[in-house]
Amino acid sequence: MVLAIDVGNTNIVIGVFDGDKLCFIARMASDQNRTSDETAVQLKAVLSIYDINISLIDGAIVSSVVPMITEPLSNAIKILIGKKPLVVGPGMKTGINISIDNPAQLGSDLLVDSVAASALYPKPLIVADMGTATTLTVVNDKNSIIGGAILPGVKTSLNALTSNTAQLQQISIEAPKKAIGSNTVDCMRSGTVLGNASMLDGMIDRFNEELGAECFVVSTGGLAEVISRHTKHKVIYNPNLLLEGLYILYKKNI
Repeated sequence: MVLAIDVGNTNIVIGVFDGDKLCFIARMASDQNRTSDETAVQLKAVLSIYDINISLIDGAIVSSVVPMITEPLSNAIKILIGKKPLVVGPGMKTGINISIDNPAQLGSDLLVDSVAASALYPKPLIVADMGTATTLTVVNDKNSIIGGAILPGVKTSLNALTSNTAQLQQISIEAPKKAIGSNTVDCMRSGTVLGNASMLDGMIDRFNEELGAECFVVSTGGLAEVISRHTKHKVIYNPNLLLEGLYILYKKNI
């Protein structure tokens, strides 16, 4: 078994692979003040809930965009399974080229997403990861990451809107029945869901135009499913993309 963990700005996503089968997905809050021992206790509890025998875990791999969490988490994993995890970073075999101005600036989550998408889908392709930030990453037909775009995440934008406007309240993120809202809540839902879907469509058009080719598009992340349903372009939603990428990288580097 392989333990795969993605540390994001909001959540830590945990999965265990038994062979090529993903046994479960769980989430913990990304708390930078949590110690290694506390993290080990929480990880052990999560694994216990899903009936995972820790002694059967052969290794682990971690992707992290929160450096303050990476080391305590790595130590916690060592406490549990007796060995430190692989950590996605420089020197790791990825099987993909990085053709941006400064490869060291590429976030590990974007790299892992791209590795998974490149292995699973036709190229050229666009990966839309919709979490705390919305990131769009382009992999060309030569299997090179050539760049992309970073935007405020769906929830991040909504939180900014409601916290800076006295008369707008928090709403659930779901699509309205029509684009032209007839009340405040539906207007906000139109802007949040359909507005982000239109943003995604517009960026896909621009990327396709610059590449001179039609890109395959895959989305992932906490809010990608609801947004992807309302794009005019075909967007394939894969909630497990990053964990699948971690497993692919683990197999390449053991």
